[in-house]
Amino acid sequence: MKHTRFSCWMKYGALALAGIGFFCTSAQAAKQPASAADDPYGEWIGTLVQDQGENCPVNGTSLMQIEPKRMIFVPEMGTLILRGTPDKNKQHYHAQLILKDAKNQPLPMVFEAHPAGETFEGTYGTPECRAHVTLHRPADRGWKNFLGND
Repeated sequence: MKHTRFSCWMKYGALALAGIGFFCTSAQAAKQPASAADDPYGEWIGTLVQDQGENCPVNGTSLMQIEPKRMIFVPEMGTLILRGTPDKNKQHYHAQLILKDAKNQPLPMVFEAHPAGETFEGTYGTPECRAHVTLHRPADRGWKNFLGND
């Protein structure tokens, strides 16, 4: 069988184009992160916005981290850590911390969140403050989102 330039191009060129097409499709898939409902695990960040009250931690970025059996919410990435157990099936994400105030009374801090597309919508509350937040994945997690969780 005689090989011509055209037949070689048809054989190897088609393979190269198929490889390029696969790579482009894979790269496009990496740009489309999974919804928060489908893949809630990992880190989520956002800034609280005060709805009512005072002394809300609205001056810095807050962090929510979800793992299969535990979750945390850290207002303003400070020293107070609200802890909880996520329920992916019910899409229920609740964390809390109860401290004692100056009069030795309970001082509850509560965070509730639910998936909203590619983000989480959350509400933070204390006896003095109520605030909301939209949490998104940090921008520097592109490869982790593509390759999967650590």
